[in-house]
Amino acid sequence: MKKIKTLIKEIPQILLPLLFLAVLLTACSSDDKPADSENGGENPGTEVPDNVLFYKVVHVKNYQGSTSDDNPTAPSATLYYSLEENKAVDGSYKKTKKWDLAFGGLYASFLSGNNSSNTQNNGALAGGKGGITIVEKPFSEVVDIPADSQFKTGIDLIGTDDAGSFGNGTGWYLYDFGGEVVTDGTNPQKAHVAYALGESLKIANGKVIPARTVILKTANGNYAKIKMISVYKDVYTSAEWFKDTPHMYYTFDYVMVPAGSTKFSIK
Repeated sequence: MKKIKTLIKEIPQILLPLLFLAVLLTACSSDDKPADSENGGENPGTEVPDNVLFYKVVHVKNYQGSTSDDNPTAPSATLYYSLEENKAVDGSYKKTKKWDLAFGGLYASFLSGNNSSNTQNNGALAGGKGGITIVEKPFSEVVDIPADSQFKTGIDLIGTDDAGSFGNGTGWYLYDFGGEVVTDGTNPQKAHVAYALGESLKIANGKVIPARTVILKTANGNYAKIKMISVYKDVYTSAEWFKDTPHMYYTFDYVMVPAGSTKFSIK
């Protein structure tokens, strides 16, 4: 302590305020970081795309939705997913651009994008530029990006396919209520099965349902094509999907390209 006191006495008085100011700034920079520093200082209402995710196949496995069958006719809580960050987004960020794909409606199985201009959209008035559409074409064959006019901007838009029970247009999955659409109806475990249409599906009458690919415009205006593979935990082929197989666990692939692109490609 004596050495420190002696040193301070030797420092000209005019320099002491500068010395203490430097100490104060050092302390603030190391200890008083903003509360959102763990997010890189990012505004909670914005989303910064991860450029590493462009031009590659991203695989999402067992993204968990509602696993209860207690009230099957009531809509489940909507799920939100960021394709640009490849992560789930908490529902408290619904009115932001932090998510790109919503899973809503019955069993949270109806898909929609994040769009600011449509007042019915989950992201209404939040700045999102998103939309969604679906094509009857295998994932690998989808190259051309549709015109912006082809993207729908509402809520819970793409779900059950008309080829199955309770169809709602061209959907990403076929729901077989009685087990008689895809199979012969003799196995009760094949009733109430949701068949993802990422691959073509041959049904009981011999008809082949073409593969479907979802195309999404993200909240920031980038584009993604999505192959919905399964809603069953760790099971990816239709022969192994049964009524009591754990669900809803979404497994899907996607490829994302930047805004302004006209084609999907992998590099």
